[in-house]
Amino acid sequence: MRINRGVHRVGEYVRRAPGTYVWLTVLFVTTVALHHMSPTFEEQFLRQRSTNIHELSSNPVRVLVASAMWIDSGHWLPYVVLFSVFHAQAERWLGTARWLAVCAAAHVLATLISEGALLWGIRHGMAPESAVNTLDVGVSYALAGVVAVLVYRIPRPWRYVYGFVVLVVYAVPLVTGRTFTDLGHFTSALIGFGCYPLVGVRNPKETAGASAG
Repeated sequence: MRINRGVHRVGEYVRRAPGTYVWLTVLFVTTVALHHMSPTFEEQFLRQRSTNIHELSSNPVRVLVASAMWIDSGHWLPYVVLFSVFHAQAERWLGTARWLAVCAAAHVLATLISEGALLWGIRHGMAPESAVNTLDVGVSYALAGVVAVLVYRIPRPWRYVYGFVVLVVYAVPLVTGRTFTDLGHFTSALIGFGCYPLVGVRNPKETAGASAG
């Protein structure tokens, strides 16, 4: 009986965050595909779907979408945890459309800002010319934006503690590493904080679910 109840709760949790788990399913399929590629082919394959300067200059829309469908680490299970803890909560709270808007804003804007900074560095001799083909795929920018926007779901005063922790988590690598991806993650978090106008109205499905519970 308890097992059936647990399965029902998991199923209900997944059903109320469809976008999150469809995305996870896509990532599972693409991760399995990567494991069947040779290392040389995998690198070339991902580079063509990377949001590097070269690909953004020629196929911006295609690579901005495609890059969010692959995990270059090849490890899918950690993302199941991260998506369930952060993305699913945000989607249940905001609704699929507004959650997706936060993801898209963080992913696209942070990519353009970080790659723009990298291009500036190349032109001023601070980065090698080969950096235009840097491999850059993954879902971490969207995740950082969602992690940050969840600050508005937490009641005061814990909201300020959570927000401070998020800033520290993404600011420390930027200060110590100073890579374009560190800049992208920090920018994504700031974009998530800036998505406050999207959080004013609760998701009607979540409100109904809370009332029923």
